[in-house]
Amino acid sequence: MKAILVVSPDQQAAETIRACFHKNYNIHKAATREAALDSFKKKRYDFLFIDLKALMDGLADNNHHAALQPFWLSVPTIEIIVISSQEMIRDAVMAVKAGASNYLTYPINSDEVKYVTESIKESNLVQSELDYLRDQFWQTDSLKVVQTDSPLMQKVFAKIRSVAPTISTVLLMGETGTGKGVMATLIHKHSNRKDAQFINVHCGAIPDTLIESELFGHEKGAFTGASRRKLGKFEIAKEGTIFLDEISTITPAAQIKLLQILQEKTFCRVGGEEMIDANVRIIAATNLDLAKMCDEGLFRKDLYYRLNVFPLEIPSLRERREDIPLLVEVFLEKLNRFHSKDIHGVHPEVMEVLENYEWPGNIRELENLLERAYILETSSILSQESFPSELFTAQDYRPLVQFDTSLSLAEVRRRGVEQIEQYYLKELLSAHQGRISGSAQAAGITSRQLHKLMKKHNLHKEEFK
Repeated sequence: MKAILVVSPDQQAAETIRACFHKNYNIHKAATREAALDSFKKKRYDFLFIDLKALMDGLADNNHHAALQPFWLSVPTIEIIVISSQEMIRDAVMAVKAGASNYLTYPINSDEVKYVTESIKESNLVQSELDYLRDQFWQTDSLKVVQTDSPLMQKVFAKIRSVAPTISTVLLMGETGTGKGVMATLIHKHSNRKDAQFINVHCGAIPDTLIESELFGHEKGAFTGASRRKLGKFEIAKEGTIFLDEISTITPAAQIKLLQILQEKTFCRVGGEEMIDANVRIIAATNLDLAKMCDEGLFRKDLYYRLNVFPLEIPSLRERREDIPLLVEVFLEKLNRFHSKDIHGVHPEVMEVLENYEWPGNIRELENLLERAYILETSSILSQESFPSELFTAQDYRPLVQFDTSLSLAEVRRRGVEQIEQYYLKELLSAHQGRISGSAQAAGITSRQLHKLMKKHNLHKEEFK
């Protein structure tokens, strides 16, 4: 039978929820956030109704996402409904923005409880139907790629679904590292040419003197060193797809030949006279502004217009920050698959940094940073120590101790000591992977003292293993 966990000091609230679901759910109660997390280790719950104060207990920075994350790590599909007083509705809304499914206010009303839970079920049903329809189009091995919480990327994938089955030329635009190559592969996999070749050509990596030979091939004796006939990438990609990355780098001569392929569907090898049919779909990509290059005389306008049949702008990672947790999950799953470790998440403080970093290198930079951290990490979650220190100093963070001149010096000092104490304990426990004896020894205190400090700051050793 399905189960619900209720965390609330209000006995009447718990009884109202029990009355609403006793026939279809097992109802369990917990007194504190810590007790709730312990319950999650023993049983899988479908719904968590939790008092907002209990949820945020011990979290000095009021980070709702960090408060919710331990529950998601235990049960990724859990539906969390926060319960707040009328005075704390703003905080309840912030919790929903951070990922909670919905919120209720005291005093709890049974009709509202039923409405909220039914709304969640209905929303999940609609999402399941959308996922089913999505899965009917996307191949199974592409489903991880097309997961997104970003409205911008949802539009990109919708356009890919429209253009993939056609033979139209696609121009992918976006910064370096945004995944243009992945999008090109996605288009090919879902096209009518999916069973033919997909040829990837990094134009910027080919010397200018060889670009024509690489793309179009050459005849024996066409130039010094041409000791035999060579087939070009367009000939090899016959009936398939060719992906021309960094198209802005090709030479004027190669631009003319590419224009001929797009206009007449034919080309000839370097040094040859035979016209060869170019039955190939072209996907091009650039991280530069081709229209501006045309105005500056650096790229042929007629070629640009031929390439720009179906332009597709790939957003940078800083424009789709909501996808960072999803991408982290995908990359960690990939790393776990090829290595012997089992790292299943990122420390909440690290995730906050990742979500606020500017990512000049985009997804490629994120993947590289995670791989480096994965290699260095010795616990089951990626901690700050495994990432480059400049990642944490490159941003404008609040000082560790918050100063409020409206308070007395004694109060500021007291709060400052508590904040530093909490930060120290987090760093200490992370360094010792949550081991109490080792952490206590390093701190020069007893294990009992450490337990009391951890309880005071609502810290749990499981979060640092």
